[in-house]
Amino acid sequence: MAVETLLPSAAPVRFVAEDGSRADHHGGYGEPAGARLKDAYRLMVLGRRFDVQATALTKQGRLAVYPSSAGQEACQVAAALALGERDWLFPTYRDSVALVARGLKPGEVLTLLRGDAHCGYNPVETRVAPQCTPLATQTLHAAGLAHAMQRRGEDAVAVALIGDGATSEGDFHEALNFAAVFKAPVVFFVQNNRFAISVPFEKQSAAAALAYKGIGYGMRSEQVDGNDAVAVLAVLDDAVKHARDGKGPVLVEAHTYRIDAHTNADDATRYRDAEEVAKWREADPLKRLETHLKNENLLQDSEIERFAADAEVFAQSVRDTLNAEPELDPLSLFDHVYAEPTRQLQRQRAALEAELEA
Repeated sequence: MAVETLLPSAAPVRFVAEDGSRADHHGGYGEPAGARLKDAYRLMVLGRRFDVQATALTKQGRLAVYPSSAGQEACQVAAALALGERDWLFPTYRDSVALVARGLKPGEVLTLLRGDAHCGYNPVETRVAPQCTPLATQTLHAAGLAHAMQRRGEDAVAVALIGDGATSEGDFHEALNFAAVFKAPVVFFVQNNRFAISVPFEKQSAAAALAYKGIGYGMRSEQVDGNDAVAVLAVLDDAVKHARDGKGPVLVEAHTYRIDAHTNADDATRYRDAEEVAKWREADPLKRLETHLKNENLLQDSEIERFAADAEVFAQSVRDTLNAEPELDPLSLFDHVYAEPTRQLQRQRAALEAELEA
Protein backbone atom coordinates (compact mmCIF):
# COMPACT_ATOMS: atom_id res chain seq x y z
CA MET A 1 0.00 0.00 0.00
CA ALA A 2 1.37 3.42 -0.98
CA VAL A 3 2.36 5.70 1.87
CA GLU A 4 0.08 8.41 0.46
CA THR A 5 -2.98 6.27 1.13
CA LEU A 6 -1.95 5.77 4.76
CA LEU A 7 -1.36 9.41 5.64
CA PRO A 8 -3.95 11.23 7.76
CA SER A 9 -5.44 14.51 6.56
CA ALA A 10 -3.05 17.44 6.97
CA ALA A 11 -5.58 19.13 9.27
CA PRO A 12 -8.20 17.36 11.41
CA VAL A 13 -11.34 16.48 9.46
CA ARG A 14 -14.10 18.96 10.26
CA PHE A 15 -17.65 19.56 9.04
CA VAL A 16 -18.81 22.07 11.68
CA ALA A 17 -16.91 25.00 13.20
CA GLU A 18 -17.01 25.98 16.88
CA ASP A 19 -19.90 28.40 16.28
CA GLY A 20 -22.03 25.76 14.55
CA SER A 21 -21.48 27.05 11.02
CA ARG A 22 -20.32 24.76 8.22
CA ALA A 23 -16.61 24.15 7.77
CA ASP A 24 -15.16 22.71 4.58
CA HIS A 25 -12.34 20.53 5.90
CA HIS A 26 -13.90 17.12 5.45
CA GLY A 27 -11.71 15.73 2.67
CA GLY A 28 -14.44 13.98 0.75
CA TYR A 29 -16.01 12.13 3.68
CA GLY A 30 -19.75 11.71 3.34
CA GLU A 31 -21.93 13.58 5.82
CA PRO A 32 -24.08 11.30 8.02
CA ALA A 33 -27.83 11.46 7.49
CA GLY A 34 -29.79 14.03 9.47
CA ALA A 35 -31.69 11.37 11.42
CA ARG A 36 -28.43 9.82 12.68
CA LEU A 37 -27.10 13.22 13.67
CA LYS A 38 -30.26 13.99 15.62
CA ASP A 39 -29.96 10.64 17.36
CA ALA A 40 -26.34 11.48 18.15
CA TYR A 41 -27.50 14.76 19.69
CA ARG A 42 -30.12 12.96 21.78
CA LEU A 43 -27.52 10.51 23.09
CA MET A 44 -25.04 13.31 23.78
CA VAL A 45 -27.65 15.12 25.88
CA LEU A 46 -28.32 11.86 27.73
CA GLY A 47 -24.60 11.17 28.10
CA ARG A 48 -23.80 14.57 29.53
CA ARG A 49 -26.60 14.33 32.08
CA PHE A 50 -25.41 10.85 33.01
CA ASP A 51 -21.86 12.17 33.44
CA VAL A 52 -23.00 15.00 35.71
CA GLN A 53 -25.11 12.60 37.75
CA ALA A 54 -22.31 10.05 38.13
CA THR A 55 -19.93 12.81 39.24
CA ALA A 56 -22.44 13.89 41.90
CA LEU A 57 -22.81 10.32 43.12
CA THR A 58 -19.09 10.15 43.90
CA LYS A 59 -19.51 13.13 46.22
CA GLN A 60 -22.38 11.31 47.94
CA GLY A 61 -20.27 8.20 48.50
CA ARG A 62 -22.28 6.05 46.09
CA LEU A 63 -19.37 5.60 43.69
CA ALA A 64 -15.78 4.92 44.67
CA VAL A 65 -14.45 6.92 41.73
CA TYR A 66 -15.71 8.38 38.46
CA PRO A 67 -13.56 9.50 35.51
CA SER A 68 -15.62 12.15 33.75
CA SER A 69 -15.76 12.33 29.95
CA ALA A 70 -17.31 15.82 29.89
CA GLY A 71 -16.29 17.50 26.65
CA GLN A 72 -15.73 14.17 24.89
CA GLU A 73 -19.39 13.31 24.24
CA ALA A 74 -19.01 13.53 20.45
CA CYS A 75 -16.32 10.83 20.54
CA GLN A 76 -18.19 8.67 23.03
CA VAL A 77 -21.50 8.66 21.17
CA ALA A 78 -20.03 8.41 17.66
CA ALA A 79 -18.03 5.33 18.71
CA ALA A 80 -21.24 3.62 19.81
CA LEU A 81 -23.26 4.67 16.76
CA ALA A 82 -20.60 3.56 14.28
CA LEU A 83 -20.95 -0.05 15.43
CA GLY A 84 -23.39 -2.71 14.32
CA GLU A 85 -25.06 -5.16 16.68
CA ARG A 86 -22.43 -7.87 16.08
CA ASP A 87 -19.46 -5.52 16.41
CA TRP A 88 -17.37 -5.28 19.58
CA LEU A 89 -16.46 -2.26 21.69
CA PHE A 90 -13.35 -2.27 23.89
CA PRO A 91 -13.68 0.66 26.33
CA THR A 92 -11.49 2.22 28.98
CA TYR A 93 -12.52 3.37 32.44
CA ARG A 94 -13.37 6.82 30.98
CA ASP A 95 -15.84 5.53 28.39
CA SER A 96 -18.98 5.04 30.47
CA VAL A 97 -20.96 7.40 28.22
CA ALA A 98 -20.08 5.24 25.20
CA LEU A 99 -21.50 2.22 27.04
CA VAL A 100 -24.68 4.09 27.89
CA ALA A 101 -24.98 5.13 24.24
CA ARG A 102 -24.47 1.48 23.29
CA GLY A 103 -27.59 0.67 25.33
CA LEU A 104 -26.16 -0.78 28.54
CA LYS A 105 -27.98 -0.10 31.79
CA PRO A 106 -26.35 2.54 34.02
CA GLY A 107 -26.21 0.23 37.02
CA GLU A 108 -24.28 -2.31 34.96
CA VAL A 109 -21.94 0.36 33.60
CA LEU A 110 -21.14 1.78 37.03
CA THR A 111 -20.62 -1.56 38.79
CA LEU A 112 -16.84 -1.39 38.26
CA LEU A 113 -16.61 2.22 39.48
CA ARG A 114 -18.77 1.42 42.48
CA GLY A 115 -16.39 -1.38 43.44
CA ASP A 116 -18.99 -4.15 43.41
CA ALA A 117 -17.34 -6.29 40.70
CA HIS A 118 -14.84 -6.07 37.87
CA CYS A 119 -17.67 -5.92 35.30
CA GLY A 120 -21.40 -5.46 35.72
CA TYR A 121 -22.58 -6.78 32.36
CA ASN A 122 -22.15 -9.85 30.17
CA PRO A 123 -19.50 -9.01 27.54
CA VAL A 124 -20.61 -11.80 25.19
CA GLU A 125 -24.25 -10.71 25.20
CA THR A 126 -23.54 -6.98 24.93
CA ARG A 127 -20.47 -7.29 22.66
CA VAL A 128 -18.76 -4.85 25.02
CA ALA A 129 -15.51 -5.87 26.71
CA PRO A 130 -15.00 -5.00 30.40
CA GLN A 131 -13.90 -1.42 30.95
CA CYS A 132 -10.12 -1.46 31.03
CA THR A 133 -8.13 0.40 33.68
CA PRO A 134 -4.52 -0.54 32.72
CA LEU A 135 -3.47 1.63 29.81
CA ALA A 136 -3.57 0.06 26.33
CA THR A 137 -4.06 -3.58 27.34
CA GLN A 138 -7.49 -3.57 25.66
CA THR A 139 -5.85 -2.78 22.31
CA LEU A 140 -4.28 -6.25 22.33
CA HIS A 141 -7.60 -7.80 23.31
CA ALA A 142 -9.35 -5.97 20.47
CA ALA A 143 -6.73 -6.96 17.89
CA GLY A 144 -6.79 -10.59 18.99
CA LEU A 145 -10.57 -10.87 19.03
CA ALA A 146 -10.87 -9.11 15.67
CA HIS A 147 -8.38 -11.56 14.16
CA ALA A 148 -10.30 -14.50 15.67
CA MET A 149 -13.59 -13.23 14.21
CA GLN A 150 -11.88 -12.82 10.87
CA ARG A 151 -10.63 -16.42 10.92
CA ARG A 152 -14.12 -17.62 11.77
CA GLY A 153 -15.59 -15.71 8.85
CA GLU A 154 -17.69 -13.44 11.08
CA ASP A 155 -18.84 -10.13 9.64
CA ALA A 156 -17.81 -8.07 12.64
CA VAL A 157 -15.42 -5.28 13.61
CA ALA A 158 -13.79 -4.35 16.92
CA VAL A 159 -13.30 -0.74 18.02
CA ALA A 160 -10.77 -0.06 20.78
CA LEU A 161 -11.17 3.24 22.66
CA ILE A 162 -7.91 4.64 24.05
CA GLY A 163 -6.54 7.86 25.43
CA ASP A 164 -3.45 9.78 24.33
CA GLY A 165 -1.41 8.47 27.26
CA ALA A 166 -2.02 4.88 26.16
CA THR A 167 -0.17 5.50 22.88
CA SER A 168 3.08 5.63 24.87
CA GLU A 169 2.58 2.08 26.11
CA GLY A 170 4.22 -0.94 24.52
CA ASP A 171 0.92 -2.81 24.29
CA PHE A 172 -0.43 -0.14 21.94
CA HIS A 173 2.42 -0.61 19.47
CA GLU A 174 2.29 -4.39 19.66
CA ALA A 175 -1.44 -4.30 18.95
CA LEU A 176 -0.99 -2.01 15.93
CA ASN A 177 1.75 -4.19 14.51
CA PHE A 178 -0.21 -7.42 14.95
CA ALA A 179 -3.42 -5.94 13.54
CA ALA A 180 -1.64 -4.50 10.50
CA VAL A 181 0.27 -7.69 9.70
CA PHE A 182 -2.87 -9.85 9.85
CA LYS A 183 -5.23 -7.16 8.50
CA ALA A 184 -7.46 -7.64 11.52
CA PRO A 185 -10.79 -5.78 11.29
CA VAL A 186 -10.15 -3.38 14.15
CA VAL A 187 -10.31 0.40 14.56
CA PHE A 188 -8.05 2.03 17.15
CA PHE A 189 -9.80 5.22 18.25
CA VAL A 190 -7.56 7.58 20.21
CA GLN A 191 -9.37 10.30 22.14
CA ASN A 192 -6.54 12.79 22.53
CA ASN A 193 -7.88 14.91 25.39
CA ARG A 194 -4.49 16.62 25.84
CA PHE A 195 -3.58 15.10 29.22
CA ALA A 196 -2.41 11.72 30.51
CA ILE A 197 -3.63 12.43 34.04
CA SER A 198 -1.44 15.52 34.64
CA VAL A 199 1.07 15.10 31.81
CA PRO A 200 0.31 17.42 28.86
CA PHE A 201 0.40 16.06 25.34
CA GLU A 202 3.57 17.97 24.34
CA LYS A 203 5.47 16.13 27.08
CA GLN A 204 4.20 12.73 25.94
CA SER A 205 5.02 12.74 22.24
CA ALA A 206 7.06 14.70 19.71
CA ALA A 207 4.83 13.52 16.84
CA ALA A 208 2.98 16.15 14.84
CA ALA A 209 -0.15 14.15 15.60
CA LEU A 210 -0.73 10.74 17.13
CA ALA A 211 -2.44 9.67 13.91
CA TYR A 212 0.99 9.51 12.25
CA LYS A 213 1.96 6.62 14.52
CA GLY A 214 -0.02 4.24 12.32
CA ILE A 215 2.07 4.81 9.20
CA GLY A 216 5.12 2.96 10.51
CA TYR A 217 3.00 -0.16 10.85
CA GLY A 218 1.49 0.11 7.39
CA MET A 219 -1.86 1.16 8.78
CA ARG A 220 -4.28 3.68 7.33
CA SER A 221 -4.60 6.65 9.69
CA GLU A 222 -6.78 9.72 10.13
CA GLN A 223 -7.22 12.68 12.46
CA VAL A 224 -10.50 14.42 13.21
CA ASP A 225 -11.87 17.32 15.23
CA GLY A 226 -13.12 15.35 18.23
CA ASN A 227 -15.59 18.06 19.25
CA ASP A 228 -17.34 17.97 15.87
CA ALA A 229 -19.83 15.12 16.17
CA VAL A 230 -20.61 15.22 12.44
CA ALA A 231 -16.95 14.74 11.54
CA VAL A 232 -16.26 12.07 14.18
CA LEU A 233 -19.24 9.99 13.05
CA ALA A 234 -18.31 10.39 9.39
CA VAL A 235 -14.69 9.33 9.96
CA LEU A 236 -15.58 6.40 12.23
CA ASP A 237 -18.26 5.19 9.81
CA ASP A 238 -15.64 5.15 7.07
CA ALA A 239 -13.00 3.49 9.27
CA VAL A 240 -15.39 0.74 10.38
CA LYS A 241 -16.40 0.09 6.76
CA HIS A 242 -12.73 -0.06 5.73
CA ALA A 243 -12.03 -2.68 8.41
CA ARG A 244 -15.21 -4.61 7.69
CA ASP A 245 -14.40 -4.79 3.97
CA GLY A 246 -11.17 -6.65 4.76
CA LYS A 247 -8.86 -3.75 3.97
CA GLY A 248 -7.15 -3.84 7.35
CA PRO A 249 -7.16 -1.83 10.58
CA VAL A 250 -7.43 1.94 10.93
CA LEU A 251 -5.97 4.35 13.48
CA VAL A 252 -8.13 7.41 14.17
CA GLU A 253 -7.07 10.28 16.41
CA ALA A 254 -9.74 12.66 17.71
CA HIS A 255 -8.52 16.04 18.98
CA THR A 256 -10.65 16.85 22.01
CA TYR A 257 -10.31 17.95 25.64
CA ARG A 258 -11.04 16.65 29.12
CA ILE A 259 -13.05 19.45 30.72
CA ASP A 260 -13.15 17.99 34.23
CA ALA A 261 -10.34 16.57 36.34
CA HIS A 262 -8.85 13.14 35.68
CA THR A 263 -11.16 11.72 38.36
CA ASN A 264 -12.93 13.07 41.43
CA ALA A 265 -9.68 12.36 43.34
CA ASP A 266 -7.65 14.72 41.11
CA ASP A 267 -7.04 18.48 41.40
CA ALA A 268 -6.63 19.63 37.80
CA THR A 269 -5.91 23.24 38.84
CA ARG A 270 -2.42 22.09 39.83
CA TYR A 271 -1.38 21.47 36.22
CA ARG A 272 -3.60 23.58 33.94
CA ASP A 273 -5.07 27.07 34.12
CA ALA A 274 -8.66 28.22 33.97
CA GLU A 275 -8.18 30.12 30.69
CA GLU A 276 -7.27 26.91 28.88
CA VAL A 277 -10.37 25.14 30.16
CA ALA A 278 -12.55 28.13 29.30
CA LYS A 279 -11.25 28.10 25.72
CA TRP A 280 -12.21 24.48 25.28
CA ARG A 281 -15.62 25.04 26.87
CA GLU A 282 -16.32 27.35 23.95
CA ALA A 283 -15.74 24.38 21.64
CA ASP A 284 -18.47 22.41 23.45
CA PRO A 285 -19.40 19.48 21.17
CA LEU A 286 -23.01 19.38 22.37
CA LYS A 287 -23.72 23.07 21.75
CA ARG A 288 -21.91 22.90 18.41
CA LEU A 289 -24.06 20.04 17.15
CA GLU A 290 -27.24 21.63 18.46
CA THR A 291 -26.52 24.88 16.62
CA HIS A 292 -25.65 23.02 13.43
CA LEU A 293 -28.84 20.94 13.50
CA LYS A 294 -30.95 24.03 14.14
CA ASN A 295 -29.26 25.87 11.28
CA GLU A 296 -30.08 22.92 9.01
CA ASN A 297 -33.70 22.79 10.24
CA LEU A 298 -33.10 19.27 11.55
CA LEU A 299 -33.83 20.04 15.21
CA GLN A 300 -36.74 21.92 16.78
CA ASP A 301 -36.91 23.66 20.16
CA SER A 302 -39.63 21.24 21.24
CA GLU A 303 -37.27 18.31 20.57
CA ILE A 304 -34.47 19.96 22.52
CA GLU A 305 -36.83 20.30 25.49
CA ARG A 306 -38.01 16.70 25.12
CA PHE A 307 -34.49 15.30 24.98
CA ALA A 308 -33.54 17.31 28.08
CA ALA A 309 -36.62 16.06 29.92
CA ASP A 310 -35.85 12.45 28.94
CA ALA A 311 -32.31 12.93 30.24
CA GLU A 312 -33.68 14.08 33.61
CA VAL A 313 -35.85 10.96 33.84
CA PHE A 314 -32.78 8.89 32.99
CA ALA A 315 -30.73 10.68 35.67
CA GLN A 316 -33.44 9.83 38.22
CA SER A 317 -33.16 6.16 37.26
CA VAL A 318 -29.39 6.36 37.79
CA ARG A 319 -29.92 7.84 41.26
CA ASP A 320 -32.50 5.22 42.16
CA THR A 321 -30.23 2.40 41.01
CA LEU A 322 -27.12 3.64 42.80
CA ASN A 323 -28.94 4.64 45.99
CA ALA A 324 -30.18 1.09 46.46
CA GLU A 325 -27.83 -1.01 48.57
CA PRO A 326 -26.14 -3.70 46.44
CA GLU A 327 -26.77 -7.36 47.20
CA LEU A 328 -23.30 -8.84 47.37
CA ASP A 329 -22.25 -12.46 47.83
CA PRO A 330 -18.69 -12.72 49.22
CA LEU A 331 -18.46 -16.31 47.95
CA SER A 332 -18.79 -15.03 44.38
CA LEU A 333 -15.11 -14.11 44.65
CA PHE A 334 -14.35 -17.74 43.83
CA ASP A 335 -16.85 -18.23 41.00
CA HIS A 336 -14.83 -17.11 38.00
CA VAL A 337 -11.21 -17.83 38.91
CA TYR A 338 -10.79 -21.27 37.32
CA ALA A 339 -13.12 -23.49 35.31
CA GLU A 340 -12.05 -26.30 37.68
CA PRO A 341 -11.27 -24.83 41.13
CA THR A 342 -7.93 -25.88 42.61
CA ARG A 343 -7.73 -27.59 46.00
CA GLN A 344 -6.27 -24.45 47.52
CA LEU A 345 -9.15 -22.38 46.19
CA GLN A 346 -11.68 -24.87 47.49
CA ARG A 347 -10.09 -24.69 50.95
CA GLN A 348 -10.19 -20.89 50.89
CA ARG A 349 -13.84 -20.92 49.85
CA ALA A 350 -14.72 -23.37 52.62
CA ALA A 351 -12.86 -21.24 55.19
CA LEU A 352 -14.75 -18.09 54.14
CA GLU A 353 -18.06 -19.95 54.10
CA ALA A 354 -17.44 -21.18 57.64
CA GLU A 355 -16.54 -17.68 58.78
CA LEU A 356 -19.72 -16.23 57.27
CA GLU A 357 -21.86 -18.88 58.98
CA ALA A 358 -20.21 -18.36 62.37
